Amino acid sequence: MKIKDTKLNYTLNVMARWFVGLVFLFSSFVKGVDPMGTTFKVQEYMTAWSIGGLTFEWALPLAGVLSMGLICAEFVVGILLITNAYRRLSAWLLALMMLFFTVTTFIDALTNKVTDCGCFGDAVKLTNWQTFWKNIVLDVPTVWIVLTRDLRRKRRFERDGLILIGAVAAMLIFGLYNINHEPVIDFRPWKIGNRMMDTESTEGPKSYVTYRNLQTGETEEFESALLMEKMKDSQWAEQWEWESSRVIDPREIAAPGFSMMDLEGEDHAVDMLADPDGLFIVTVHHLEKMNDKGLREVRAALRLAEENGVRIVMLTAALPEDVQNWLYENHIEGLDYLFADATAIETMMRGNPGFMFVRNAVVVDKGRHASEVMENGMKTAE
Repeated sequence: MKIKDTKLNYTLNVMARWFVGLVFLFSSFVKGVDPMGTTFKVQEYMTAWSIGGLTFEWALPLAGVLSMGLICAEFVVGILLITNAYRRLSAWLLALMMLFFTVTTFIDALTNKVTDCGCFGDAVKLTNWQTFWKNIVLDVPTVWIVLTRDLRRKRRFERDGLILIGAVAAMLIFGLYNINHEPVIDFRPWKIGNRMMDTESTEGPKSYVTYRNLQTGETEEFESALLMEKMKDSQWAEQWEWESSRVIDPREIAAPGFSMMDLEGEDHAVDMLADPDGLFIVTVHHLEKMNDKGLREVRAALRLAEENGVRIVMLTAALPEDVQNWLYENHIEGLDYLFADATAIETMMRGNPGFMFVRNAVVVDKGRHASEVMENGMKTAE
């Protein structure tokens, strides 16, 4: 299909390229800030998806490479679109990527095997259907970009080559930095400065129930205590039906699914995070993958906690017997340990191990070096 080279058509091409390009840049940036988070999402897809009898768990060791490849591809396509470089290449790469994204998210929306595609990292959360329709919206300018890829095309190989090399290098450097450090911009619940729960409230949990009027269709929310009074009126009960309910707990932790369980299954998260003297947390989401450098950092953390009189606990997803063997084999004594889901720990810290200082349920500092986190944590007490 030949599109006439008119001013209007070219203007629409420019608008389409900038719109899609900016979306791709944003998507790649928020994933490039946290490549390990993208890696975890790729692993989730590999574990959840299968085609017939073919599974993808064999590719789990490649998840890190694939995630960086995806991030770089999105970033490069976004840069090429905005700078109008390699127009044919960028148009066809865009078309292939949007075809893959659209099909994948449509299957996600139907099956819900992966509840969050992670297309915007932790910065923006979309449902599977929202993600699919977002891709449908992007498909429209994508088609136009492909159809008008040759309008006013100039051969500028030197300039375009420099843009391509620069884009790849920039994202690789940015991504690798964030792999070896905690994300430079933290979109997760455990961001430094975040209050994880209300430690001052004396109120207990309150439950609320929403009822719908059968005659008018209006909905109204009632506190449970008030609802009991309403239900005494039989005429009222006949006119309203239950629709939904919710519970508000002032001391609920602002990280869904988080817990700090002991060997007996008791959750200590609320009391420990609210410690006014501070809590030094060592996070280990995969104990078997900790290297010698990480082991030295754990020993340093234990020593620093003892010197500063701060309570320390290791939070891990390993089995109890594996933790006990690891402590014995590495001659580590006096380090209490609790258990949490690996995903919850990975959300707290990407490092393995990672270190976090919490006081009065506020994340004071976190990082991959125990001495820095302890130093910054103790400063707030002065």
